Amino acid sequence: MSDLISDGKTRVAWAGSIANINAPTVAELNAAADFTQRVTPDGLKIDPSTASVDTSSLASTYDTSTAGRISLDNEVTFKRGNTTQDDLPYTTLKWGVTGYLIVRRGIDYATAWTVGQKVEVYPTTCGEPKNSPPAANEVMKFASPMMVSTQPATAATVA
Repeated sequence: MSDLISDGKTRVAWAGSIANINAPTVAELNAAADFTQRVTPDGLKIDPSTASVDTSSLASTYDTSTAGRISLDNEVTFKRGNTTQDDLPYTTLKWGVTGYLIVRRGIDYATAWTVGQKVEVYPTTCGEPKNSPPAANEVMKFASPMMVSTQPATAATVA
């Protein structure tokens, strides 16, 4: 059995616009800001949850249910930078900013965006950035809460 290791195999980008989130183009992805190297190793948090809908009736002898609405709790933790380029996530992802969080998994980070790759595209409105408290022997960090504003494309294919 062979396990897929995630180290170095995730890419995170931020785009201001994407015409079709189910089929983002290589050009759109290349134009997006690549934030991967600014995300902390454990900083990509995309937590889906599915509500349970009760389907039992008065005649039921068991509680039954089906899958209901999906909600996402997304937050990305970034390292702060001492140059304009390195601090771009902090200066870009402010309260109310809208755009698209793009995630590619299972492919070497350095691999260019190419047609046919699977990506996740989350239409997003940013919340207020949360500065992490100072800590010894750590870089300065902040977390960007990201509200999914419309249905995401969690299995999009690069066009």
